[in-house]
Amino acid sequence: MPDMKEKKEIKDTDFMLSPVPMSARRPTWKQVSVWVGFGYVVTGLFVGGVLAGFGGQPGVPFGTAILAIILGMGSLTVLTSLLGIAAQKTGLNLGLLSRYSYGRKGTVIPMIVMALLTLGWFASITGMVGTIWGSFLGNPSGITIFNPASIGYEGIPPVTLEVFLSCAIFGMVFTLTAFFGIKGLEAIAVPVSPVILILAIIVGAGMLGEGGGFSGFLIEANKLGGLGLGSAITVVVGSWIAGAVMGVDLFRYNKSVRDVFLGAIACFIVTNPLLNIVGYIGSVTVGQFNYVEWMLEKSLLLAVIGTISWTMSLWTTNDAELYCNALYTGNALAIFGKVFEKRVLVLYAGIFGTIIGSLAFYQIFFANFITILGAMAPPLAGPIIADYFIIKKQNYVLEHYDKQPDYRAAGVVSFLIGAALGLIFEYFIRLPYGLPSGLVALVITVIIYTFVYNYTGDKEHDAKLNYVNQ
Repeated sequence: MPDMKEKKEIKDTDFMLSPVPMSARRPTWKQVSVWVGFGYVVTGLFVGGVLAGFGGQPGVPFGTAILAIILGMGSLTVLTSLLGIAAQKTGLNLGLLSRYSYGRKGTVIPMIVMALLTLGWFASITGMVGTIWGSFLGNPSGITIFNPASIGYEGIPPVTLEVFLSCAIFGMVFTLTAFFGIKGLEAIAVPVSPVILILAIIVGAGMLGEGGGFSGFLIEANKLGGLGLGSAITVVVGSWIAGAVMGVDLFRYNKSVRDVFLGAIACFIVTNPLLNIVGYIGSVTVGQFNYVEWMLEKSLLLAVIGTISWTMSLWTTNDAELYCNALYTGNALAIFGKVFEKRVLVLYAGIFGTIIGSLAFYQIFFANFITILGAMAPPLAGPIIADYFIIKKQNYVLEHYDKQPDYRAAGVVSFLIGAALGLIFEYFIRLPYGLPSGLVALVITVIIYTFVYNYTGDKEHDAKLNYVNQ
């Protein structure tokens, strides 16, 4: 394995260990297309289903659902934009940007968390695609590869040969396109983005019509209750908070701050709210938030269109997960003196993610995976936001990203406390008014970082590097 002395010999075509120069920044329309595709993920439909009480759970009336979506997605837009501004102005990915607030070696903490999160998402989305193809193809082989009931997970459908092969094939296809980096993401996102948005609107209208039109839909929707506005906001924010943190690695390719806002709006104001609403409508009118499952029941033509569009739309999202995973893993390994090309890391993560995705990771672990990491991930952004905007006032010296102390007490301590509080608020001490655990933990992390920074050696170190005016 190469060590740090060989760093210059490694091709860093995706700027895994260096800032993205302005000459390598991407056109606005292509970056926005990536964010449209990135925002198109099944959790958007799932969240709509939760708000509508899918599966007999408590829900909220339509007006409350719209308000929860506005407030939740608005919060995500603000958070993503703040992180995006730091990434755009510095050109640094999440790993390098974290060095200023966590320290050179301390950065390994958020990198490991984000690497696990993105690997889990890659495996889950691969499983989502394989499951849809399994529904489309059926089980003509009659072969079962793995039955979750055999290890105690009753009620989860067996993984048939058709589902297994679909996961394996598409997992490797996703890996190959992510192999080509940001240009590979754009190649998929640009032609697919407008198609999937139009399809979602058309299908949503079809489900609305089947349910008796808008008036009939409102009558049924207004019967819902029991969830509460605060809890509804928690669902919306929790489903995408990790993606907001990942935005750093996409926004560093933007040419201007305006492009940052456009990307955030494309994902959290246009794409995801649309999916939330479609999922809500589907659950209320036809009892199914996943419109592709609804299309499979209508006709062969709709089944083909639904399955293909589902695959193409999730393709961009999964490539983004794998692309970012390589950046996190690469930065973590570099801390220990091991430097790899991003493409090599993409292949390793893609192969491993495809294997576990083919063996029911999505079916068995998805819900708990999202809940646990969703509570812990938001505080990761706290030290970055506090350091860049409050302490350094957007004044980073890029030449110093490799001159940081090994550990910054402010970053490590504030994140560990914030992550612990996120889990406590989620599982042990419920916050009043149903406030989102991860978002509250993020705010507390920012406060703790600012306090600890001013009473440790972090401030003294930065003074020596002319960061802080004395």
